Parts: sequence; C-alpha cells; structure tokens
Amino acid sequence: MKRYYYEMAASLTLYMIMLAGSLTLLQHLENASTALRVTVTLMPMLPAALMCWAIVRNLRQMDEMHLRIQFEALGFAFAASALLTFSYGFLENVGFPHLNWTFVWPVMGLMWIIGLQVARRRYQ
Repeated sequence: MKRYYYEMAASLTLYMIMLAGSLTLLQHLENASTALRVTVTLMPMLPAALMCWAIVRNLRQMDEMHLRIQFEALGFAFAASALLTFSYGFLENVGFPHLNWTFVWPVMGLMWIIGLQVARRRYQ
C-alpha cells in the first residue's frame, strides 16, 4: 500500500507540473500548428494515465474483501456520477450555467470516496 501512495503522489505531482506547463506553453503557441497545440494540451494526460496504472496495480494486489469494497464503491460512484452529471445537464436547459466536462472527474472521485465510506461501514 505504501508503494501505491508513492506512485499516486508522484503521478499527481507530475500531473500538476505538466498541467501548469502546458497551460503556460499554450499561451505562447497561439499561432502554432493545431497538431502541436493538441500535443501540448494533452501532455498532462500522460501522468493521469500513470495514476490509472497505479490504481489498477493496487486493485490487483488486494484480497477479496477489499476488492468487494472497492467494487461496491466504484459501482456507487459510476451510478451516482451519471445521475448527478445528467441531472445537471438537464438543469442547463432551464438556465443553469454551463459546466465544462473537466468537472466530471472530480464528481466521480468524490462519489468514489463516499462509496468507499459507505462500503467500509457495511463490512466493519
């Protein structure tokens, strides 16, 4: 588990650095080719992929009970995130401000945390 936290912290740190770097670099590449701007824009996705890899590796090392807790938490996160994001999308039809797609991941992460808390209590 210690290795998982190290990998996640390193990936998240690298993500923040690459995000800041890509946003700064994009300001100076207004006249550059689309291919270059797309490449720079997607740079932060490399450490995001490393986060996914760390999560999958951690799941593979869990015992059956912890996997069941994670499965329930992820199931809850999937369903709750869908309900929340679709509901908000419908609310935009009646004048609520438009939200960027980048808000979906934080909603999913928050729902995963809530799902973990509920599932852990269930199996205590």
